[in-house]
Amino acid sequence: MAQKSLFLQMVRNKARAARLSPRTERAYVGWIRRFIRHHGLRHPNALGEREVAAFLNHLVVERKVSASMQTQALCALLFLYDRVLERRLARLQDLTWARSRARVPVVLTREEVEAVLRELKGTAWVVGMLLYGSGLRLLECLQLRVKDVDLARGEILVRDTKGGKPRVTVLPAAVREALGAHLEAVRRQHGADLAHGAGRVELPGALAVKYPGAAREWVWQWVFPAARGYVDRGGGERRRHHVHESVIQRAVRAAVARSGINKRATCHTSPVRDPPAGGWV
Repeated sequence: MAQKSLFLQMVRNKARAARLSPRTERAYVGWIRRFIRHHGLRHPNALGEREVAAFLNHLVVERKVSASMQTQALCALLFLYDRVLERRLARLQDLTWARSRARVPVVLTREEVEAVLRELKGTAWVVGMLLYGSGLRLLECLQLRVKDVDLARGEILVRDTKGGKPRVTVLPAAVREALGAHLEAVRRQHGADLAHGAGRVELPGALAVKYPGAAREWVWQWVFPAARGYVDRGGGERRRHHVHESVIQRAVRAAVARSGINKRATCHTSPVRDPPAGGWV
């Protein structure tokens, strides 16, 4: 058990060295753990192309996973052999591929978007306005730092994008005043945290080493901080993370239900057409 934990920690270290996102790291470690367990806890060095193909076929035939999940598992195992074990796999033989199913996307009309937004309150409403008015993904919105929001210019700089390419998007005029008031409340909360010996946030990359005091600076704070802080296991610092995406997801689901819309709408459900420059509302 200890050896297996050390091996998976090596996988995590390689993932961080490759600058994979935390979500991708967790997904890869999960698939590699399942792969090892599927083959009786044998070390991956003792396994090869045949065992990889057998595991991927098991996912499709017995576990009935989707094509995207099978592809993610394949990417995790390719990373394992290529980057961790430094052993490139040969062509996989007799591989059964899951079939991709074409699905009609769920879209919302402008009236339905307005109905959902009317049911959101507080922070969830501000986030919802940015999702629909600025075209942000949920995690992109929740990972915004104070320095990424320019209220005067009406712009938002999105750094942590899914594709890794930063972009500038519009800040809807309809939410600018509310976002400004929200940031003032966050500033007061940050001041109270500092007064109690907390007020730090996690910094990207090696910035915490290069700028030791930056984690306490206002500009690096989350735009949407979590209600509760936590103690970092590594250094024992009292920090505050951003709001967890499940909090907003639950709020949006409840708002959709209250609005009476008979669609399975989520935070990422698109409007029926592209929003205008100032946002939907």
